[in-house]
Amino acid sequence: MSAYSRHSPTKAFGLIFNSPSNVLYQPSSRLAYLPALEDVLVWDIKSATLLHEWHETGCTALVTQISQNPANNSFAVGYNDGSIRIWQNNTAIITFNGHKSAITTLEWDFDGIRLISGSKDTNIIIWDTLAEQGLTRLKGHRDAVNSLHFISQNHLISTSNDTFIKLWDLNTQHCLQTLIGHRSPVTTSSLTSDLSMLASGSSDGEIRLWSISHDNLKQGLTQDDNGDFIKFIEHISTLSVHTINRKRITQLAFHESLPFLAILSSDKSLEVLRLRTEDEIKSKMARRRRRNKEKGKKGAQEESGEITVTMNDRLTPYLVVHSHSKIKSFSFPPLPSSFDPKAPAQVLLALANNAVELHAIPAPAKKSAEEKEPESYRLNSLDLPGHRADIRALALSSDDQLLASASNGQLKVWNMKTQACLRTIECGYAISVAFLPGNRTVVVGTKSGNLEFYDLVSSTQIADIDAHENTIYGIDVAPSKTSFVTASGDKDVKFWDITQVERDSDVVENEKVKSIGVVHTRTLKMTDEVLAVKHSPDGRYIAVSLLDSTVKVFFADSLKFYLSLYGHKLPVLSMDISHDSKIIITSSADKNIKIWGLDFGDCRKSLFGHDGSVMQVQFEANSHRFWSTSKDATVAYWDGDKFEQVQKLHGHQGEIWSLVTSNDGNFLVTGSHDKSLRVWEKLDEPLFLEEEREKALEELYEADLAENDGAKDGDDQVEAEDVHKATSGTLMAGEKIIEALEIADEDISAQNDYNALSQADKEKVGGPPARHAQFVALGNPSADEYVLKFVLEKIAPSDLHDALLVLPFSHVISLLRYLEMWSDKGWNIGLVARILFFLLKTHHHQIVANRVMRNTMIGLRESLRKRLTEQKSVVGYNLAALKVIRRAHDADRIAKYLEEEDMDEERANQRLKAEEEALMNAGKKRKRVII
Repeated sequence: MSAYSRHSPTKAFGLIFNSPSNVLYQPSSRLAYLPALEDVLVWDIKSATLLHEWHETGCTALVTQISQNPANNSFAVGYNDGSIRIWQNNTAIITFNGHKSAITTLEWDFDGIRLISGSKDTNIIIWDTLAEQGLTRLKGHRDAVNSLHFISQNHLISTSNDTFIKLWDLNTQHCLQTLIGHRSPVTTSSLTSDLSMLASGSSDGEIRLWSISHDNLKQGLTQDDNGDFIKFIEHISTLSVHTINRKRITQLAFHESLPFLAILSSDKSLEVLRLRTEDEIKSKMARRRRRNKEKGKKGAQEESGEITVTMNDRLTPYLVVHSHSKIKSFSFPPLPSSFDPKAPAQVLLALANNAVELHAIPAPAKKSAEEKEPESYRLNSLDLPGHRADIRALALSSDDQLLASASNGQLKVWNMKTQACLRTIECGYAISVAFLPGNRTVVVGTKSGNLEFYDLVSSTQIADIDAHENTIYGIDVAPSKTSFVTASGDKDVKFWDITQVERDSDVVENEKVKSIGVVHTRTLKMTDEVLAVKHSPDGRYIAVSLLDSTVKVFFADSLKFYLSLYGHKLPVLSMDISHDSKIIITSSADKNIKIWGLDFGDCRKSLFGHDGSVMQVQFEANSHRFWSTSKDATVAYWDGDKFEQVQKLHGHQGEIWSLVTSNDGNFLVTGSHDKSLRVWEKLDEPLFLEEEREKALEELYEADLAENDGAKDGDDQVEAEDVHKATSGTLMAGEKIIEALEIADEDISAQNDYNALSQADKEKVGGPPARHAQFVALGNPSADEYVLKFVLEKIAPSDLHDALLVLPFSHVISLLRYLEMWSDKGWNIGLVARILFFLLKTHHHQIVANRVMRNTMIGLRESLRKRLTEQKSVVGYNLAALKVIRRAHDADRIAKYLEEEDMDEERANQRLKAEEEALMNAGKKRKRVII
């Protein structure tokens, strides 16, 4: 069994925002929470500083939703694999698995205890974040759930791609009302701050407004005088003030403290509507009466002096916020109470080009006479730490300290130790890039055929040469470091000598400085467009890839033809030659990698390991092992001598355009369509091919398990059911429980046999039976202690129920006996009760039919009731103590007001109540216990 060195991703950098998720912004702390692929980045917008990076080891799923807990500083983050993680203090503290598809929406209840999630699998799940378990799965929608809103403690509104809006009662776990009005998918919705009105937007650009009757919700399902059920939500109006050409509405948001409604569609602008004040509405109605009177269209309403006020009268266009790129999402947070009431609203725009902008929206003027045409203005932007377009080319300096990345319009230079962006220089549409000797100058080959030279010290362009008539696809520096060669779509391969020239200094006037210059020496004419070019490390050969799917090899000194490599069905996109100049590898758009010998041009092996075009291949330093990247977003590691795939790495979320390996062979860097740069490092951990094959089979099994689990769903007519999802983690946890029960049963049986024999004949019985190695390693705990404290308590609460479903009924009987033991001893009564109630609910019929379990269940009932009564007494005592402490605290504060500020008791109580409300409104992380 041969061992290789394992490679692992370290981190992704060059990202600001790149995700289908929403974003969050806190004006008080100036912190922006920006999903970036599988991570969430916490930025200080004003200083453009990355403060934290929320990354879960082993997680490659894309972040699709983020929501902040209203009660504390924790966040719920949803991913496209259906998982949800609760982050607190930059650490994932809970992981929920219940959905089968990407999370599309997350919503906390008012106390921050329950979390509601919606997904593309059409389900809504209620999670208890304190008990760390799923409570209920609501099934009623027929397509992806796009938004969720709490309108009371036990009432929920959901919108979906099935065009319906549903009102749910969480007590009965049933749908109370289904709203049918939209004719296309309802993509987004938002509630006003007083929870009295809902705005919903659809994919056809329609916005509907709905009124919510909380009085009717309190009454429940009742009938009116006509015998019809009263409606909880009613349609008010369809907005006609929206003028964005009826494009898809992607996001809506009411501002919590200002009369604004922000509307985002699929373009570069955010439209803001304003709710008119009552005085403005009265003036508008008066003008309408005058106009009607002038036109002679007085009706019954005019005679009575009443005109119906519609929502179109209440809402008016206010301004439009423009950005430089398409807006993917926005955050419209309320202003903290410490801000000036006249302060402008702040809106954070997350752009599709890996950037964010913070804009200010002025507050509406109090008097219309003073009102000027409002305009938004940009406060801050965050764009320098990342590329605006796909990263098309990469190059490392000779000492592996600097990385150059090039895209359309930008050249960036990075410090490889800190991943900090050192230089950002404007350039043309870059296709290829290379460091020139000295690591001070970078040359960029552009789509227009120009060679652009940049000095990294001064961050300036020192030369721009019109080198080719078409795109420069490749630049390769010769092994001698005195020249380089360029390959272009104009069918030419050009050779350039590197020289030193003097130029004017950019820092000191009238001073000359030495810099690198180039001289065109030779041109090799080809019959087709040239897509790649490569020198052999010994300097003898030069390989040229052509559009006709062949690779021509020439002698580097005389440019005489040497070999022709043909076999690919589509053009060769990349190639590399080994350090000993004996092997050449080629990759093509036909998803194939070929290994050739440079002595005779024989094809030694064709390798298929990617599902898309293989964009780049490159040898590891001083080795026949090589790397490949593809449009399938994977990176593969190959053994060129044994023709085997060693490792396949996942991480990028888009096509991988560029690849560069380090000169010492310890790491490689890739650049992708997702605008991220990723470093993959060689670890000290060995890698065995057999283990990698087993790991790949396990991943296939887990994917098949998820599909089968989805195929076993219950009746679609059922609106509510328990939350379960089988994963490899829950299966392993279930297997651990089974193994622990078997070991413990065997240990107890052996001990009972020994005790029986010792009582019958103490002289013939030897020493006590040997215990299992697990008990010895853990310090010889008792069998029941081992099952509880070393197995069950180690399982994550969110995985416990799914793990218990794995147990056969014979092991369920065994576990019930242990539950009785733990209840008698008073061990972890909360966990014991939770396991017992779940087992009773799941295996009720079998347990009732099993007479052997009668005595065990009776004993368990008595002992557990006793223990739960004891815990109830403790909780009651603690609540009474809290009540005393609260009264004493309030009394001290009232006494302070009476003595120091000379208030009467009524004013002191009012002051106390006002201060508490101010604290809550200011977002303080303090919750009072209602006793």
